[in-house]
Amino acid sequence: MPKDSAGVLLFRGDAPADVEVLLAHPGGPVWAKKDDRGWTIPKGEPSPGEDLFAAAKREFEEEMGSKPSARDFIPLGSILQPSGRKIVHVWAARADFDVASVTSNMFSMEWPPRSGRTQQFVEVDRAEWFSIATARRKIWAGQEPFLDRLIEAVSSRN
Repeated sequence: MPKDSAGVLLFRGDAPADVEVLLAHPGGPVWAKKDDRGWTIPKGEPSPGEDLFAAAKREFEEEMGSKPSARDFIPLGSILQPSGRKIVHVWAARADFDVASVTSNMFSMEWPPRSGRTQQFVEVDRAEWFSIATARRKIWAGQEPFLDRLIEAVSSRN
């Protein structure tokens, strides 16, 4: 059974051609040298019984260091990831965010592999604003359809 993951995709810009999205780069040694297809929508797993939208906002705050500064959220739906192990649920919001202010929570993992040593790493080591064209190269392939859904939503609101 796939696990749920919920996130917030911040964007800025009013016209579809001007839209930029905020993506997060995962921390830790596994992602350290990955750039293209190495960025993600800030997201995470809900706690048992937690509302998915509430989880999306909580995860944004945990990974980025502040609450999403938006009031009007656009549901972008859900996508089963290519692995079949996760369903990602995303809400978009027009808001600004200072990428220099990222302060992420930590996670633990065995590193180096099979060493028996556990180390701590930040969940997100940096964030950046990307045009939609650039974001298509940067974002994990399984999340790319959310960019199309965002552009469609922005277009219908203009």
